[in-house]
Amino acid sequence: MRSKVEAAFQNRYGEPPTYVVRAPGRVNLIGEHTDYNDGFVLPMAIDRAAWIALRPSTDDRVTATSLDFDETQAFDLGDVRECVGGSESWVDYLKGTAWALSDAGRPIAGWEGVVVGDVPIGAGLSSSAALEMAVARAFVCLSGSEWNPSEMAILGQRAENRWVGVNCGIMDQMISASGRDGHALLLDCRSMETRHVALPDGVSVVVLDTGTRRGLVDSAYNERRSQCEAAARHFDVEFLRDVSVSVFKNRADELDDLTRRRARHVIGENDRTERAAEAMAAGDAAELGRLMDASHVSLRDDFEVSNEALDTMVALARPVEGCLGARMTGAGFGGCAVALVGSKRAEAFAEEVAAAYSNQTGNPSVPYVCRATNGAEAVGS
Repeated sequence: MRSKVEAAFQNRYGEPPTYVVRAPGRVNLIGEHTDYNDGFVLPMAIDRAAWIALRPSTDDRVTATSLDFDETQAFDLGDVRECVGGSESWVDYLKGTAWALSDAGRPIAGWEGVVVGDVPIGAGLSSSAALEMAVARAFVCLSGSEWNPSEMAILGQRAENRWVGVNCGIMDQMISASGRDGHALLLDCRSMETRHVALPDGVSVVVLDTGTRRGLVDSAYNERRSQCEAAARHFDVEFLRDVSVSVFKNRADELDDLTRRRARHVIGENDRTERAAEAMAAGDAAELGRLMDASHVSLRDDFEVSNEALDTMVALARPVEGCLGARMTGAGFGGCAVALVGSKRAEAFAEEVAAAYSNQTGNPSVPYVCRATNGAEAVGS
């Protein structure tokens, strides 16, 4: 992708770019629907990213050509000093990030460049966060200021919440901004504390795209959130994060069946996520796989955010040689599953599961054997 974006810039502007930046997408290994309950998540930056090749402009204007959408868009930075919102066009992620940086007092300057990415759009791998963090990295390069991953993640989230109008949590931007090669990131969504944990030796992460895209997520998300809030009120806490597994077990019968199952997922998932980080730190890939399996069962049966396509993909993946664990990843109702696989079998596993899934469902499936990468960075100038 780097050579592609540099060649496109050279072709358009007749000279090499001044800067080349990239920011990765992500896959969440475990910790689903825990973020808005002040809990824990364990994402990993993947080797698919948004790339920008750019040079400073001679005016206060951003001109960007998207190779993915085959169009050029331009806007004046003076027009993004106030938050007016956008239309979820790709350029609104650029405008929103510029607005968030400017509103926070960070310097922004005009540039012209080329944008391209290989994070699948709509697959739940955070193509939008990757683009926001690549844009933020570009502005930081132009200003010569220091890259602060946590600050940039918060500003990227603000851009998506306020400018684009998508009510996302902080996880996607945080891992895209601060990933580390070979590691996942344990994120405490309350304190924003982070800890990099190395992937166990000899395993690979395989993303399995079901070929289905999420539907009715907003209404389901709001419903699940209100159910979690009701459960938290019952335990007299603000968030389910503050209810331990033992307390829940002692008082679970006080809840109606639906609320009990919703709470059981969140409380159990927080516990599984912390245990998964401990397993990774100990190099225990088998335990990490078991926790991923348990996470999917909980998401399917207690939180009810899986669907037939995801369940089929996970069921096909688990018995295949080399698979240590598999689960749906992301908000649910479509998108991708993620599997932990012995590295020697990863490519064969991906091909075998994708073929079996396509034969059984008729849906095309493109698997991705992923490597954990660094977060947003300048890679050339």
